[in-house]
Amino acid sequence: MNLEVHGHQLEVTDALRTYANEKFQRLCRHFEHPFDSRIQLSIDKPHHCAEGTVTANGRTLHAEASAPTMYAAIDILVDKLDRSLQKVKDRMVDHGRGDSVRQQL
Repeated sequence: MNLEVHGHQLEVTDALRTYANEKFQRLCRHFEHPFDSRIQLSIDKPHHCAEGTVTANGRTLHAEASAPTMYAAIDILVDKLDRSLQKVKDRMVDHGRGDSVRQQL
């Protein structure tokens, strides 16, 4: 997985970069092949915002999250992207099952 972490008028520390990398490793369980991810972190007082884009299997998924702390915003962002990737994976798997069931009948 290729992960880019950027800050918008914010310096991204090593701790934030490491935390985001650890959390985004959870998304790797959906697909075996590598995919690209990009996170942009910013502060809109009083909230911390995180925007993420994941490109996998020719699809681009985008999510936004805001929370009182940057770590919480990253957690919410990863949860949203995880649900989106799970939906994409389920559609791919269900589509294959539907064809095989029709062929058997």
